[in-house]
Amino acid sequence: MHANKEKQHLFERFANWATVATGSSAAFITATIVIIVWVISGPIFHYSDTWQLVINTGTTIITFLMVFLIQKSQNKDSKAVHLKLNELLASHQGASNRMVNIEDLTEKELDQLYKFYIRLSKLAEEEDDITCTHSIDAAEENHTEKLTGFKSKKHYQNALKHRSKKS
Repeated sequence: MHANKEKQHLFERFANWATVATGSSAAFITATIVIIVWVISGPIFHYSDTWQLVINTGTTIITFLMVFLIQKSQNKDSKAVHLKLNELLASHQGASNRMVNIEDLTEKELDQLYKFYIRLSKLAEEEDDITCTHSIDAAEENHTEKLTGFKSKKHYQNALKHRSKKS
């Protein structure tokens, strides 16, 4: 089992390295140079079928592999963003915890939620004063209420103790 974890870890490290490397300026410049060399070599090889096949095969293989690499990177980024948003929702006193992990809902359920928020947006637009619904005062009041509530929590007091020990 340990060897399997090590292989996964090795692949993870390789995928992260490859994502960074292929997204770099150096990778773009290298790809551009390869294309330029290929174009310049055209007359040497009399623009033969083999000459064309070399670039077509090379780009097809690279594109095929990059699709999986990009998808892996996008999946990881998407998961990280969802976790960060879930943390914000879970930690915000006024936010609905029902919104945590909504990415698991069906498309139809997401459309229903979307319509709900469109309706909220239209209601906010009907307000005489746009700051009425989302004012700085309301934000400060929410912050004060949240802070007051958290000060009595054990995890908040432990965090304060931990922070004072570092100082």
